[in-house]
Amino acid sequence: MINPNNFIDWVMQMNFAMIAKANEIIAQQGTFDVIHAHDWLVAYSAKTLKNSYNIPIVSTIHATEAGRNSGIHDEQQRYINDTEWMLTYESAEVIVNSNYMKSELQRLFGLPYEKINVVPNGVNMNLYNGIERDYNFRRRYAMDNEKIILFMGRLVYEKGIQHLIAAMPKILQGYNDTKLVICGKGGMFNELSQQVDAMGISNKVYFAGYMNGKDVQRMYKAADISVFPSTYEPFGIVALEAMLSERPVVVSDIGGLNEIVEHRVNGMKTYCGNSNSIADSILELLYDQKLCSDITKKAKNNVRNIYNWSKIAQDTHFTYQKAICQSVAEKQKRELEQERARKAKKSRNPASELTNLINFKKRQAYA
Repeated sequence: MINPNNFIDWVMQMNFAMIAKANEIIAQQGTFDVIHAHDWLVAYSAKTLKNSYNIPIVSTIHATEAGRNSGIHDEQQRYINDTEWMLTYESAEVIVNSNYMKSELQRLFGLPYEKINVVPNGVNMNLYNGIERDYNFRRRYAMDNEKIILFMGRLVYEKGIQHLIAAMPKILQGYNDTKLVICGKGGMFNELSQQVDAMGISNKVYFAGYMNGKDVQRMYKAADISVFPSTYEPFGIVALEAMLSERPVVVSDIGGLNEIVEHRVNGMKTYCGNSNSIADSILELLYDQKLCSDITKKAKNNVRNIYNWSKIAQDTHFTYQKAICQSVAEKQKRELEQERARKAKKSRNPASELTNLINFKKRQAYA
């Protein structure tokens, strides 16, 4: 690969490479029925292959640039926003993972309501098979008498971890034996560490770093409450993982999280960006074991019934079928129009020939 100058150049080189590989596969094995493009990063390769081989595009928009940044503030963001619009315009069908995202795409890009299909993300139902609470693992992060409040996710502004940290003094005042464990990495690490130090709660907040594999499942099982205080969240698959682990969840009343959780039924909801509200919901769970038990049972059943991959696969397959049928219908319409045009041209030819003959004879007579 040629060394790119910037991120946009890198994306374009990736698209060129994807087009080359797709052309190679199509030459060897034949064409495809549908192109499934995920977000703006592959928009140009999807559009090129669509126009080259007349294959319909189904695009999944996982998040938008405007949503991630609370608006468009510079030229790079504007470029990405315009590319997102172009991808949705070129797509026969668009998939989003929540009704919140459906509304966002309609507002930002003016997409027709019927073009946007809501297909939620799912979670592996066997994620916690054979995994129980590991107390030796748990003791790495907290003492046995401490309740673990867990945050799992990227350390970026839109995940709202700063609001959870701000809620800790009130939580500790109401229930001192608690420990906040933050799992993940990201650009806000230094800022968040400074926030913890400035608040004087370093002994009650543990930055565990990035986790993968079985450690993620062990951490969910080790926790007592999982909290996801996002300020922007198109879906929130971490909430499903936490629900499946049979631990209560606390989420912001924003985006996809707002649709996954019903307050005091399968989880707790807080006002977005409000540390007092976060503290109140966590304290209620810490003091009410019956509420925790009821919430976790209903949450696990909800995940199994709604967010299983079999149902998601069916919905996605149906979207593919719609895109393919639409493409076939458009092709047939074009062929009909071409046939009509050809017949109309043919029917005009005899009259045109007669006119030319009369004009020729007139010219000869005058000559």
